[in-house]
Amino acid sequence: MLKKTIVFTGGGSAGHVTPNIAIIKEIHNDWNIHYIGSKKGIEKELITKINISYHGISSGKLRRYIDVENVIDVFRVLKGCLDARRILRKLKPNLVFSKGGFVSVPVIIAARSLKIPIFIHESDITPGLANKISQRFATKIFTSFDETKKYFPAQKTFVIGSPIRREIFNGSEDRGRRFLDFHDERPILTIMGGSLGAKKINEAVRGALKELSAQYQIVHLCGKDNVDLNFSNVPGYKQFEYIHDELPDILAATDLVITRGGSNSIFEFLALKIPMLIIPLGLEQSRGDQILNAKAFEEKGYSLTLKEENLTSETLVKKLEVLQKKSGEIQRKMELSKMGDALQTLIREITAPE
Repeated sequence: MLKKTIVFTGGGSAGHVTPNIAIIKEIHNDWNIHYIGSKKGIEKELITKINISYHGISSGKLRRYIDVENVIDVFRVLKGCLDARRILRKLKPNLVFSKGGFVSVPVIIAARSLKIPIFIHESDITPGLANKISQRFATKIFTSFDETKKYFPAQKTFVIGSPIRREIFNGSEDRGRRFLDFHDERPILTIMGGSLGAKKINEAVRGALKELSAQYQIVHLCGKDNVDLNFSNVPGYKQFEYIHDELPDILAATDLVITRGGSNSIFEFLALKIPMLIIPLGLEQSRGDQILNAKAFEEKGYSLTLKEENLTSETLVKKLEVLQKKSGEIQRKMELSKMGDALQTLIREITAPE
């Protein structure tokens, strides 16, 4: 039996790529899989690492403000449409699946022109500009949040949650503690700033290290080139730029987490039942999607929020004290969450007979 072909697209940040990778890992034995992304984006690095056929196209940034680059980017997007159409005509896929990001728009337009079915998934409460444009061309639209469905046509929109990578559930608390050389007498606090970095979080954590290290053993994933050797000898404090293979074990050992408000991360912590302090990216750095994600999770009782403009070493310590006291209550709320297995739902939809 001939394998069907699927083309994935999405890029610009890791959040537009990792859910695609979660799906790819589940279906790679049964499908011919290709990925269309930008020529130099993070998606190229992440996808080529898992040995999936990658096709780079011309792409422009989608801006919500007036800029001379917008004119140039119109031509880049048009060229991207032609690039994507040429690739799709050659591959003849049965389906295009998009996670958004500016590179996805030319792919979606090209797929529609060739009458190829299109699925898109929106992770955040409010849709990104790429998915706002793409929605009119989509065959089906899937969302992580119930609040998001009002932005899309009801007849083709389905609320399923966020696809969670399977390996995140395979961690071992014992392996995590051994890797970190941590004992079991104090809780473990893990700090993750996300792929966009978190300079202010790093500064607040290090400014409060004396107080925090008296209460917790601390894993600090501080981002590329952000390890501070001045703190290398602080007992119970481990810094890493980034962790990949050992992350499931570290999360299995984690009692509390400080995180940005990216949808993929917070849904993973929800699935793992780890109480979170969410410090969303501010409006100066984003379109505000993380702020809304954090608000929704706090209202459901899954987390606490500390706005970045209010972040200091002192406010961080105080919020963590509250999180520690409420951790049992938060975990009970997480246990009652009705979020289903979005990854399995998407696989069923993708593999359903045409």
